[in-house]
Amino acid sequence: MGKEVKVPDIGDFRNVPIIELLVKEGDLLTLDQPLITLESDKATLEVPAPEAGRVERVLVKLGERVSEGSPILILAVPGEESVAPFPDPVPAATTRSDPVTPPVEEKWVSAPVVTPPFSSVSASAPRLTPAGEEALRTAHASPTVRRFARELGVDLGQVHGTGPNQRILREDIQNFVKAALQSPRPQGGGGGLGDLPAWPMVDFAKYGPVEARPLGRIKKLSGGYLHRNWLMIPHVTNHEEVDITELEEFRQDLNHEAGPEFPKITLLTLVLKALAAVLPGFPEFNASLQGDALILKHYIHLGFAADTTSGLMVPVVRDVPSKGIRSIATEVAELAARAREGRLAPEEMQGETFSVSSLGGIGGSFFTPIINAPEVAILGLGRALQKPVWREGAVAGRWMLPLSLSYDHRVIDGAGAARFNEALRQILADIRRILV
Repeated sequence: MGKEVKVPDIGDFRNVPIIELLVKEGDLLTLDQPLITLESDKATLEVPAPEAGRVERVLVKLGERVSEGSPILILAVPGEESVAPFPDPVPAATTRSDPVTPPVEEKWVSAPVVTPPFSSVSASAPRLTPAGEEALRTAHASPTVRRFARELGVDLGQVHGTGPNQRILREDIQNFVKAALQSPRPQGGGGGLGDLPAWPMVDFAKYGPVEARPLGRIKKLSGGYLHRNWLMIPHVTNHEEVDITELEEFRQDLNHEAGPEFPKITLLTLVLKALAAVLPGFPEFNASLQGDALILKHYIHLGFAADTTSGLMVPVVRDVPSKGIRSIATEVAELAARAREGRLAPEEMQGETFSVSSLGGIGGSFFTPIINAPEVAILGLGRALQKPVWREGAVAGRWMLPLSLSYDHRVIDGAGAARFNEALRQILADIRRILV
């Protein structure tokens, strides 16, 4: 009976999908040869073989979700009574099998495998340009696929991924090479993305010193989603300025009354509470578009953008209408701290119905926040500034807060967005309206 190989300690990750199967039954493995590739929302990692041996049985499938301790395969090792002595294994690079293609399922569809006509391959891998090396490091692809691309000299920045979340698969590289071999060389530019010119690949080192700084894991993972959301959602942004002079005085009074043991109530806290009062009157803003149906949600979970050294993260405060201001302030502070420390659990970044992006602590006024699909709207907060305002027959200095509401024009029209901004403006101008 062989040994059962399990998923080792992979940190706090649970239910992580398998994106590649790198071995099959009968394969001879060397120590540390990769068995499967996993991809969480923050990283892609390979699980290595704990020792050399022969694969007796594979216990997992492509797309299956695993956690620490999940069985992967049965490994027969030299020395077991039921196993004949193994021949000396060849290096791992030549024994690794191609990723196993599973039966086609609705959620896991990849491009058909096309074997490109590789007539010959040089013993030394083709050299990539600096831009190609950078794309190789930052591409949404597993380590195995990156190695395959390097062997063929393929610039992953030019390859369109067909895997889940636009991940680049081995088949995508094969199809790219086949298309490149079969296509005539263009005369004078063009190509790629329909009628758009190809993205310029420039060797910037020709012009002066450069530094290639890889994107962080969060930015690499979120970049594809942001690009998708911007291209697929018809964004419109309405801007508004709100007089929050009394609200700011109220906020400072609350913080003065509370002791140092309580977290400070920020403007973001009060905006979340105000949104919880406004959204029930505008159900189309607290919804998601799925096909031809608008899914109206009878709960309000609000996400807020948290700036971290790894990139932007969106923790979620759940059931905001049922919570008081101090409770919301405490939860926002705790979630933001865990985001900065990289300790947010996956469930703490899921389920939001509406999001807020606040730049007030940094600077700026109006901007266009990108909608966080599958939501249909997002609110941006700029920096509150004291401005001269004509009020009650005289000019007075008032604290004005810039609001930028981006919305999906397939679901929300301009008049609805204007009414939403006005309702929010009224509550922020007089927080007592929450009680009405």
